[in-house]
Amino acid sequence: MKLLVLASVSAAAAAVLFLTHPPVAAQAELPSGALRITPDELRWGPGRVPGHDIAALIGASNKPGAYVERVRFPAQITSKPHSHPEDRSYTVMAGTWYVGFGDTLDMTRLKALPPGSFYTEPANVPHYWVTKDEAVVVQVSGTGPSGTRFVDAAQAPRRP
Repeated sequence: MKLLVLASVSAAAAAVLFLTHPPVAAQAELPSGALRITPDELRWGPGRVPGHDIAALIGASNKPGAYVERVRFPAQITSKPHSHPEDRSYTVMAGTWYVGFGDTLDMTRLKALPPGSFYTEPANVPHYWVTKDEAVVVQVSGTGPSGTRFVDAAQAPRRP
């Protein structure tokens, strides 16, 4: 019953968000609450961290409620160990994403996740990631509001 209620609340929230802030050009021919987006219709904007771009699909990760977003990361970057306050699910859409878990960056513990891979990040569990020779796009879903806490706050990336 809890899952059914959560699904109904998430669907209702998604419908309200879509109707008030559609992420792409108007889709008047669709039924209320329906959404269809091609990659060319994504609206990319600057991410929370320099070099990252985000396209919100449903909701917003900085607000209460369900969200789904795509995030682009350039090649050759590393994110130091950090955690998020909510459970997250990821699908790798493009490129190979290297992910590890723990309080210390350990390149030997990275797992290569090629396109089509899926993984989860439990709430408040430190993890880190790396991009190598190619840019990476991941689809992230969770329930906001989200945030990021670096194990070593001095390693948090900052906008200039």
